[in-house]
Parts: sequence; C-alpha cells; structure tokens
Amino acid sequence: MLSDIWRFTVAACDYRAWWRKLQGKPMVDVVFITNLRDEAERQRFFGNRVPELGHANGPRIYHNGVAGRVRGIYSTAAEMLTKEGRRLARAQFIAACEWAEQNGAKIVLLAASTKRLFGRDGAVLKERFPNLMFTIGDNGTAQMLWADVERALERARLDRERARVLVVGPYGILGSCMTRKLVQSGYKVVGYGANETALAEIHAETGIPVTSRIDEVGQVDVVVACTHSTSAKLGVHGVMRLRRDGRKLLVIDVAEPANLDIDAYRIVRDDVVRQDAGNAWSSHLHYVLGRLSSRLLMLDKRVVFGCFGEALALHYVIHQLDQPQLADIDWFEVDEARTRLVAAAFTYAGFEPPPPCCFGKRVNDFNLVLERNALTAYSPLDSNTMPLLTPATQRS
Repeated sequence: MLSDIWRFTVAACDYRAWWRKLQGKPMVDVVFITNLRDEAERQRFFGNRVPELGHANGPRIYHNGVAGRVRGIYSTAAEMLTKEGRRLARAQFIAACEWAEQNGAKIVLLAASTKRLFGRDGAVLKERFPNLMFTIGDNGTAQMLWADVERALERARLDRERARVLVVGPYGILGSCMTRKLVQSGYKVVGYGANETALAEIHAETGIPVTSRIDEVGQVDVVVACTHSTSAKLGVHGVMRLRRDGRKLLVIDVAEPANLDIDAYRIVRDDVVRQDAGNAWSSHLHYVLGRLSSRLLMLDKRVVFGCFGEALALHYVIHQLDQPQLADIDWFEVDEARTRLVAAAFTYAGFEPPPPCCFGKRVNDFNLVLERNALTAYSPLDSNTMPLLTPATQRS
C-alpha cells in the first residue's frame, strides 16, 4: 500500500540517520507524538494496516542538527472525545514515549489533541519518564499565531478602531491568549464557542461580548479560529452569516483539525480569505523526501507546526547552546514569560512565521473586496449597531 511504500522510502533515503548512527548519536532528539486529524489522515499514513504497537513513524524532520520524528498514534481527534477513546489514546501515547526514550529522544511534544490527554500538568508522564522533557508546544504556537494575526490584519488593511474580530474558542489556551492581545491592541472583539461556562468567565475577565450561537454574533471582518470542536465550527452557514455585505471574511485558522475544514472551504472559497496559522518556517529545516512528506501534514517543505518548532528550538538552545536551565521549566504552562523565552529560542534557532498558506498552498491576496458584488459599499458596524451579547449562561 502507498503508506507503507512511503514509510519504506523515507527510511531508505534518510542518510542523516545513517550518518548519526556512524557517529554514535541517537536516532532521534525530539519526538512529536500526535493523534490523527481524521479518517482521511489515517488512510494517508496507515492505509488499512493497524500498527502493532499502536503507533508508527510519520515524517522525519531535521533542523540545525536536531533530529525530529513524528510518531503517530492510531487514534483520531473524534475518537479521543469518548472515554474509551481517551483511554486507548493514553496507552498508545505511553507506548510511543517508551519508543522515544529507547531511541535516544530528550524532548517529547504532546501534539494536536494529545496536549491535555494527561491533564493540565502531565504529572503521570513526568513521573513515569523522568529522563524525558515534555512540552505541549503552545507557547510557540501562540507566538507564531499572534505574528500571523498581526500580519494578516495589516495586509487586509483593516483599521483596528473599526474592524470587528471574532475569536472562536476564546476560553482555550490559544483563544484566551489571542483574545487578550486583540483587546489590548484596541480591536472590537467578540467571543463564540460551545462552552457557556467558560464564555461567561471570559466575559467577566475581559468584558468582551460572547455568545454560544453563531447567529447572534453579527457581521465581523475577521475570525481567529482557536478550536476544532465540532460544536463551534464555522461551516458554510457561519461564513455566510458572519461576512459583511460585499466583503470577504478573513479567517485565520490555527485549529487542528481545521475549524473551517477543507470541505466547507471548497464551498465558500470565493467568500473568504483563509490562512493556516501558528506555524513556523526556517531555511535550516528539512523533511526527508521534502514536499512528498510535508504535504502529508498539509505543510510546505520548510514549515512545521508552531508546537513542533518550539520543541526543535528548545532542544537546540538547551543542548547546542548549553542553556540547561530551560529544561527545568514546566512547558505545560502557557504565559507571557514562557512565550518570550520561546520567542528568543526561535530567534536563536532561526525560526520565523512562514509565508501565509491555506491548507499548504500559498495565499498571496488579502484583498477582502468581494468582486462579484463590487458595487456594494463597505460600511462597518459601529458600536451603536453592534449586537449586544451577554454570557450565554445569563440569558433567559
């Protein structure tokens, strides 16, 4: 099957691994353990074969002498929403950690939906694998996501005093970070999501209007999507309800799997400018087999997810620039101080935001004027016409 042929070819062409073996170096330095986005990704990486160990090799990534390896567990994001699915994913993840330790890894990333698989502090993992350093990578993702947001808003020529921004999932790790930064930058921000209790807390903390009903949001200029929850997806209906008359909707999507997924995007592609977000680019980064491997992750050949970039950069700074104190930090926490440390690590390691892409394809045009309705005037809502939203838990 194609997945087995690809995996065999990658192993055969990984000359850096053979050279490391001759030098007596470990096979891997960093292992990115991740679930599968969906059934389509399961077919790409595994075909119809169930891995005996519950996990198997994915793309091999090298950066500045650091050897990174994706290790995919045989569970999808949807399966991990169930109690039994999470139990199985935990067992698969622990088995993947054992593989990582046996093959010389120093850092393990909890990628995609595995980030909170072992609670907010990962205590079980830290106790079981004291020689491994764990990170959820969200400080790196937050750093790159904010850079993407600032750049996209600038390229779309949106005035911060007039533009209205919707944050989907404003209560999560990334969503709360983006909400605070947008509010501090002077944008009109509204929050939307399925967790009504968390929405109420964000409203109390920031004062932004919030709702759990997409039809109550009103028209916006920008969506920053920070959750892949099926209960808070944009979809075709959401895009058409949110975009302004005569304007395209700017969607900055950091969710994995994507919030505005590829099937919905194909339907509304003329009504949106969408970009992947939170990724990292480096001229020093290489996939074995180049684009044949990176495309499997829907990424360009020198691009990794921001969380992958964080793990690679931290290994580089800790072990090649001799900064061992960074290994003592709890990287399950995400805050301004840690984000600044990762930003510095990115700089030293040579990571920066990648050119904007949508499902791995370059986005060159951020013009939001809807050409098929070019005569429609753009008249942004002011504070007097903005829908008055309150925490969902306070509505009668």
